[in-house]
Amino acid sequence: MSMSVNARVVIIGCGISGIAAAQRLVNAGFRRVRILEATARSGGRIKTCRMGDKILELGAKWLHGPSEQNPVFCLARKYGLLDPEALNPENQAMVIRECPPFVYNGFTSSGRKLNTEDIDPATEMFTELLYESGELMIERGDPWARVGDYIRSKAKQQAAEKWKDIDATSRSLRLSLISNILKGDGINLDQSIDEVDLRSFFAIYKTFPGLDCTFPGGYEGLIKNLMSELPSGLVTYNKPVRCVHWNNTEQRENPVMIECDDGERLATDHVIVTVPLGHLKKHQSTLFCPPLPPNKSHAIQNIGFGTKNKIFMEFDAPWWDAECEAIYMVWEDEDLMMDQVPDMQRSWMRKLVAFTVVKPTESSRCGHVLCGWMAGPESAYMETLSDQEVTHTITQLLRRFTGNSTITPRRVLRSQWFHDPWTCGSYSHTEDGWSVQDFHNIMEPLPTKGAQSQPLQVLFAGEATHPSCYGTVHGAFLTGWREADRLISHHSISPDQKL
Repeated sequence: MSMSVNARVVIIGCGISGIAAAQRLVNAGFRRVRILEATARSGGRIKTCRMGDKILELGAKWLHGPSEQNPVFCLARKYGLLDPEALNPENQAMVIRECPPFVYNGFTSSGRKLNTEDIDPATEMFTELLYESGELMIERGDPWARVGDYIRSKAKQQAAEKWKDIDATSRSLRLSLISNILKGDGINLDQSIDEVDLRSFFAIYKTFPGLDCTFPGGYEGLIKNLMSELPSGLVTYNKPVRCVHWNNTEQRENPVMIECDDGERLATDHVIVTVPLGHLKKHQSTLFCPPLPPNKSHAIQNIGFGTKNKIFMEFDAPWWDAECEAIYMVWEDEDLMMDQVPDMQRSWMRKLVAFTVVKPTESSRCGHVLCGWMAGPESAYMETLSDQEVTHTITQLLRRFTGNSTITPRRVLRSQWFHDPWTCGSYSHTEDGWSVQDFHNIMEPLPTKGAQSQPLQVLFAGEATHPSCYGTVHGAFLTGWREADRLISHHSISPDQKL
């Protein structure tokens, strides 16, 4: 479709969804598009950094579902950002949930190195119970409110039956291993597994085929390529928005007025709000005037927004096996499989349950790097500590579990998404009390259908507004396209047809 549209469109946020919306609109002939970005950079929760010459992802890491159905994969392929393995048709056809399986090392809190005979039975039982809970929900309704409740209730029962021929100590260790998975990265969540209900996990979350992959040159390469295709000057950086004044009856030509923190006011026909859900939760009462309708306000509160952080640690030499890709730390006193640690101040590090090995690069000028993963309230608490406190605690943790008193990180780098004022967390999830309708309410434009005011004044995009791909980069990207397409469709219809 070729057309020239004079309508003003302001996009709040220059993350992947805002960029996708802008590119779609510009390509469709919209000539007055502007992005307001609160920070000094594009990309939002896509944030690549370096430690020496190693490329690290403080934000999004995985390209989930790299296949033809995924527009992010198609763009990454177009820009030449992926390894040849990710482009292999066989790789694209694989069906696998979340990140690829790892070659791992495991250690216990008593300094014992685990073997596959310890780890494999526990991971197999966890996986069986996880998908058994989904089948139970689909076939017979939802007798268990949350995934964690089901696994916790069944694990001990099955352990007594399946592992009756092993000694009590080994059986307890395997249950502690399941506890380790429950606490954090077992299904790659950013919140407690006890906050995930079965309906959302198995019924509405959609995955694309393809073995998940990463960007060898960094995820921000995607952002840079997308930004290079936008007109220069389209983005204004360091431009926080204070309030979106919509339904402005005094100014019919431009019914929306954007009030910025620096006092500037911008009149526009449409605004696409792409700020993270965490920011909306904290500021929705002041960000919109008049206030959002109750159904949209409730949806913002009902959909969860958790915190997952990464802690990168550089070492002079590897203390893990040469082929190792992941390291698990198992507390032997956690066979009761409790979720949150009892004493946050003293025991927050118990949620640091897994480390992944950052792949070395040729001619590396920095040491060997691990990435520790943390989720939930303990992850947010970790952000309040100094770098020295975090480094000291992790050093003591590693020495205890490995029995190697010489392990010392050379330097540490961490993300702090919860205390980032423009994100207030990592990404969205469904939690107790949510409904499918919440996703439809949160993405519904304002004013709502049937109102007498000019339509499509305020539109909403971002990963939290995708009903089946929430929490993903491609979900965020698709919502940017979705809201741009609303405006393209609206302005391609003649005035008579709109009545």
